[in-house]
Amino acid sequence: MGKEVDNKFTWVIRNFSLQSKKIYSDEFVVCGCKWRLLAFPKGNGVEYLSLYLEVSGRKSLPDGWRRRVKLHLSIVNQVSEELTQIRATEHWFHWRDCDWGFTSMFPLGKIHDRYGGFLVNGELKIVAEVDVLEVIGKIDVPDETEEETNSLSEVEEDDGAECSDFLELSASESTDFNGFQVLHSQVESVSLIFERHPDIASQFRPKNHHLRTAYINVLLSLIKTLCQSTQELSKDDLNDAYASLAYLTDAGMNLDWLEEKLEEMSEKKEKQEAGEKRMKEIEEELKDLKLKFSNLEAELEKEKADVSVARAPLSFDDIV
Repeated sequence: MGKEVDNKFTWVIRNFSLQSKKIYSDEFVVCGCKWRLLAFPKGNGVEYLSLYLEVSGRKSLPDGWRRRVKLHLSIVNQVSEELTQIRATEHWFHWRDCDWGFTSMFPLGKIHDRYGGFLVNGELKIVAEVDVLEVIGKIDVPDETEEETNSLSEVEEDDGAECSDFLELSASESTDFNGFQVLHSQVESVSLIFERHPDIASQFRPKNHHLRTAYINVLLSLIKTLCQSTQELSKDDLNDAYASLAYLTDAGMNLDWLEEKLEEMSEKKEKQEAGEKRMKEIEEELKDLKLKFSNLEAELEKEKADVSVARAPLSFDDIV
């Protein structure tokens, strides 16, 4: 079992310059979930250090597992903390997408710079901050309290157990709606979904109430994502939305209507980006035209002045 850490894991890569093309850190545990870091010291097809967070031991995880994580990866400058390089991202990990990070984390040239402060005595220091925001499916490593409770009560393991940082909804906080445990604040939204799409869960397979709750939360989160403007939506948001949609449909939800909306948002995003690009081109063209117009105006004024001088009659003094 990996080492349990709060949410921060430090990886010191010794003899960094001599490392192979692909290396892994030791396994570590955050919020009951096993992880490890994956690095390409010579770059993953680029002249950059490539660095990723990977789900460890995923083959032993149950079908339908899924984890939402906020991740900060740091390349520590060991001379000046202010020069430490930090990249951040948020991602849903699942069985088809088990690692996530940055292919172009930091230029190798800057890492190997002898005065750069990143490589000291041949060692590169990496810090990963992993915040597990949501877990679907059983966690890898139950905490000691949970193990003791299960042992004393001799209850079966719950396939829908969530990370210890997530509290189970109490009866006062939630209500049952069509077999899904939802917050009181979610009832109106869930009711509208089932009213407009009554067959949405007709083929939905999971029976465990924890999993059903997690799935409905993913659905609501996906809809909330699509309610954003195209300006707020990033390509990563849309990629995560497609992954969430696939996850929900794999479980048996009928979401053809939502897929259409997602396609519509993707098209709108493409149109927005294309429109913004064309707007910039027009602005540049307009700037050139304005400059040309300004130059023509100045030239016209000069010509007017010259013509005015040419039109003026000569005086007696001028002639004599």
